[in-house]
Amino acid sequence: MKKISKTSLGGFINYGIVVLAFAALQGLTSMGMLSNSLQSLLVPACCYVVMAVSLNLTVGILGELSLGHAGFMSLGAFSGIVVSILLQEIIPLAPLRLAVSMAAGALAGALGGAVVGVPVLRLQGDYLAIVTLAFGQIIKNIIMVLYVGVDGKGLHVAVKADSFLLAEDGVTIIKGPMGAVGVTRLATFTAGFLLILVTLLVVQNLVNSRAGRAIMALRDNRIAAESVGINVTRYKLMAFVISAALAGAAGALFGLNYSSTVASKFDFNTSILVLVFVVLGGLGSIRDSIIAASLLYVLPELLRSFDVAEYRMLIYAVILILVMLGANNPAAQDFINARFRKKRKTKEGTVK
Repeated sequence: MKKISKTSLGGFINYGIVVLAFAALQGLTSMGMLSNSLQSLLVPACCYVVMAVSLNLTVGILGELSLGHAGFMSLGAFSGIVVSILLQEIIPLAPLRLAVSMAAGALAGALGGAVVGVPVLRLQGDYLAIVTLAFGQIIKNIIMVLYVGVDGKGLHVAVKADSFLLAEDGVTIIKGPMGAVGVTRLATFTAGFLLILVTLLVVQNLVNSRAGRAIMALRDNRIAAESVGINVTRYKLMAFVISAALAGAAGALFGLNYSSTVASKFDFNTSILVLVFVVLGGLGSIRDSIIAASLLYVLPELLRSFDVAEYRMLIYAVILILVMLGANNPAAQDFINARFRKKRKTKEGTVK
């Protein structure tokens, strides 16, 4: 039998971590050992794990800084909500309707990524970051003035309340600044778990493919990659659109986890929060993005459980600073590596 490569082994470990975490949390939930507040964070945590992994594809694998990832999430969220309400009578089965809505959210995110990526990916560095930041703000402001409803005549869309008229049997889906209201909650922790697995499948196979090697070549040295015939626009757009599509699917799951969703939820702060998960986990490291997003998202709620609820955000900020100092301190890393090697040698000597 051929030996499993190091890359394949790392991918299987990522799947194993996700499966074990899902099984453990399901077990704790069935035994009543998780509070209601922690249970309510399971689906959003899955969404943010997908957001972190997808953003790492752009920031860590492609090497381009994007500050508008929440914009793709918002496109997916409101598209998924609209599709789920339109399909209530056509697809009465909730899991199937959720899957279709998430697919619609992924398509909306991919279209948004293509629209932004074609002109924007010609830019680099700070210029690209500023434009993606502007895109996220534009999407948020557009949704805040958008009115969407459905009646017997079909779907109605308007940007002013005065021009938004529905029949008596009509249902309003998006009410401008009030966002989407009256949404049937379809999201489940199982759906979030499956979305993480799909995200890992897509991202890891892309990274380990010929296209992924071309994308990383562009990250390392664009001029050298272009000189050997790598199509810069094609591969950059590929990574950007896939990243946006996964963010859109996460947004659809996120939006269908609440009875109401407002556009202000997907603002600049959300993009920065996801970027913090990626940076703390490590650029280009999928496994660390999963761990960082999971732990850091639930950390404020865990601190609330102790007697330091009033200072939980202060403690959270201090922990972030300490983690960053430790991750970027060569002396600390050398100390940890030395301790690890010492323990490993001790165990090997004991076995012998």
